[in-house]
Amino acid sequence: MSQLFTSLTIRDIILGNRIVVSPMCQYSSHDGVAGDWHLVHLGSRAVGGAGLIITEATAVSPEGRISPFDLGIWKDEHIEGLRRIVKFVRAQGSEIGIQLAHAGRKASVSEPWNGGKLLKEAEGGWPVVAPSAIPFSEHYGEPVELTVAGIRHVVEDFKLAARRAMLAGFKVVEIHAAHGYLVHQFLSPLSNHRKDDYGGSWENRVRLLLEIVEGVRSVWPPGYPLFVRVSATDWAEGGWTADETVRLCALLKEREVDVIDCSTGGLVPYQKIPVGPGYQVQFAERIRREAGMLTGAVGIITNPIQAETVLASGQADLVVMARQMLRDPYFPLHAADELGFKEMHWPLQYERAKRGK
Repeated sequence: MSQLFTSLTIRDIILGNRIVVSPMCQYSSHDGVAGDWHLVHLGSRAVGGAGLIITEATAVSPEGRISPFDLGIWKDEHIEGLRRIVKFVRAQGSEIGIQLAHAGRKASVSEPWNGGKLLKEAEGGWPVVAPSAIPFSEHYGEPVELTVAGIRHVVEDFKLAARRAMLAGFKVVEIHAAHGYLVHQFLSPLSNHRKDDYGGSWENRVRLLLEIVEGVRSVWPPGYPLFVRVSATDWAEGGWTADETVRLCALLKEREVDVIDCSTGGLVPYQKIPVGPGYQVQFAERIRREAGMLTGAVGIITNPIQAETVLASGQADLVVMARQMLRDPYFPLHAADELGFKEMHWPLQYERAKRGK
């Protein structure tokens, strides 16, 4: 029996296997609309057999984009392009989720292949916001500190985005609270120097995320799973820690979050990350054990034996893969062959290439 190819039921959703395609920004949208690139990119991973595919960070507001070319869900006109993708992915036997995001102080930059540089308004950029007026680095814009009214608007943006996601046909939604984007910026004392109800104490710094979760859950169907992606540690002195993450996850569980997608870092440019194969799996294991929640492990998981071991040893419930799925969209088919799982579904159009045929 392969743990990697064992199904997993989360609320009313059944994932055919434990392989998840991680959200990966494509910077290929115009006015936030999902186009042919997104259909082929996400659809090919469904053809390849992944149990769950999560869209790239999808902006809940125009100012919440990382770049002018990010995918969006801040207006009803975005629904149809996303619905097309959902329909195709599900027809291949995979499930699809959407990651809702706001970039905060890391917004208004060009695509990575164009240098990821700060864009002025004349270049298509826009003013950026954050919990405090502290830029990510000297190469980013100085953000405007959000007012309380602005914070409430952000919560409403996430709530409205979740409603649009439901109309587009998604049955899984993930709130992006990691990688130094807006929600993470509120969590960490390195980026949050506020003196009001959203800063200072730990309880205040987690308030925004809890309000977003409650807002999303209020419009998200009870049978549909809710994921939260966290950076379990900032990898920087004085920053957000793994202990705080475990404590936070207990509150998220109370608010009906189903899965914690466990990443790390991204808040400050001076982080020191001990990168290596599976270097973030330890956080998924700890949250699973101490908070009693389903977790997804991510971070240089690149081969079937490694992925199988993560699950078989009880370190996580899902394996969330990014770069390896870019290198090999058909990784699940190849992994099933390597692990001897003979029941793996192949698309009828590809069956003649199945080994043993």
